[in-house]
Amino acid sequence: MSLYTDGYWWSNDNLRLHYRDYGGPSDRPTIICIPGLTRNCRDWEPVAERLAGTWRVVTLSLRGRGESAYAADALTYVPLTYVQDIERLLIHLNITRFVAFGTSLGGIVTMLLAATRPDRLAGALLNDIGPKIEELGLERIKSYVGKASNWPTWLHAARYAEEANKEVYPDYDALQWIAMAKRLYRLMPGGRIMPDYDAKISIPFKLPNAGAPADFWPMLAGFKTIPTLIVRGGVSDLFSAETAQEMLRRMPIAKLVTVPRVGHAPLLDEPEAVAGIDALLAEISH
Repeated sequence: MSLYTDGYWWSNDNLRLHYRDYGGPSDRPTIICIPGLTRNCRDWEPVAERLAGTWRVVTLSLRGRGESAYAADALTYVPLTYVQDIERLLIHLNITRFVAFGTSLGGIVTMLLAATRPDRLAGALLNDIGPKIEELGLERIKSYVGKASNWPTWLHAARYAEEANKEVYPDYDALQWIAMAKRLYRLMPGGRIMPDYDAKISIPFKLPNAGAPADFWPMLAGFKTIPTLIVRGGVSDLFSAETAQEMLRRMPIAKLVTVPRVGHAPLLDEPEAVAGIDALLAEISH
C-alpha cells in the first residue's frame, strides 16, 4: 500500500502541477517540501516516508519537473513564479499554516514565502542554501543543467549520476547511486532513460538574478520568529560556512546542522539531518 496519494493543482497560467500527499494528523501544520533546481517530488522520499503518519507531508514537483506540466514560456521558470504556484497549491489544499522544507532552489522559494507572509509559517528548513550563493557551485550547476542526456539502462544512468556527483556524495555505494538515478531520471516510452525535467529551465537560470532579488539578505527578517533549521553539507561548494554563520547571527532562533562528507545538497536522511529535523518539529506547536 502506497504511503501517499497523487494530487494535481492548476497554476495561474493553466499548467497542471503535481504533488504527493503523505497523510498525517490534521491538528499539526502540514509540511510542504520544495525541491531543488533539477529535482522533483521523489527527492523527498526519505524525509516523507519517515515522517508520514506522524505529520502530513506534501511533496511537490515545480513546473517543468516530474509529472508537473512544462511551461510554454521558459521565463516563467523563476522563483517568483514558483511562489505563485505554491500559493495556488495552498488554496487548493486549504492550508493556512504550514512548515516549509526547501532544498537549494526550494530554499530560495521558502525565503520568499517567509518574506511575503511569515505569519503562515510554523517552521522552516533551509537545506544547503542561503542569501549568498558561491560562484564555484553555481558554475558547476550551470555546466550540466539543461544538457541533453539519455541512457539505455538504469545502471548506465546511475554511473552518470555518480560521475556528476561523486564529489558531492563521496561515500555512496552502487545501490545508493541507482536510487538517486531513479529520483533524478525517468524511463521514457521508447525505453531510454532521461533527466526528469524540462531542459528549458536552464534558460532563466543562466541569466543574472532572473526573477528574484539580487540581495536576499533582507528576506531573512521574516524568519526572526519562525523556528528554522539550516542544514549545510560539510563540503558544499554552493553554501559556505561563513554564510551559514551570518544567517545564524541574523536569525536569532535558528539552528544549524552540518552534514559531514556531503556536498550540495544533503538528502536529509543523514543522521545529523534526521536529528535536526526531529528537534525542529519538536519545537513547532500544534
